Amino acid sequence: MHHPKHQTTPKIPCPKAQSGFTLFEFLLYLGLSTLTMLVITMFLISLIEARIKNQTITEVEQQGLQIMHTITQTIRNSENIYAPTQGITGGTLSLDALGLANDPTIFDLQGSTMRVIEGVATPIALVNSRLSVSNLTFQNTSRINTPGTIRIQFTLTYNNTAGRREYSFTKTFTGSATLRQP
Repeated sequence: MHHPKHQTTPKIPCPKAQSGFTLFEFLLYLGLSTLTMLVITMFLISLIEARIKNQTITEVEQQGLQIMHTITQTIRNSENIYAPTQGITGGTLSLDALGLANDPTIFDLQGSTMRVIEGVATPIALVNSRLSVSNLTFQNTSRINTPGTIRIQFTLTYNNTAGRREYSFTKTFTGSATLRQP
């Protein structure tokens, strides 16, 4: 029997598959990577700025409330108000505190630092060096035959030495207290 001879078709050479990136693909990848890193960096910067701003606000508010608490408690526990006198507003508060060792107890402003002086003791700063106090006023709103009442107001500002907006914060605190002792 006669078998037909197998004929093989000649192979046509295939182009070799390319490996790696084309210049266009590389530039596209580089651009997308750069854009992604830029977005992530901007997000992190804004996150850090927000954290710093929150810390600044918290520090001003906590110290302001602490100062107000210290002054109002001292007023409530005092026996008499020396200054300002009835109906007068001043920048210094002088009290007849309970106990002779603390007489007089004085709250005032030295530069931009609020301080308290108890008797002949050394003045104590009521704020840290990162904060400044301004517009300190004590108004004696007492009436005749009533315990003395003082209205307190001051402004607390974070010292923004870096000039960055996240460190800018100012708040005015207002309160009042009445002597417990008639």
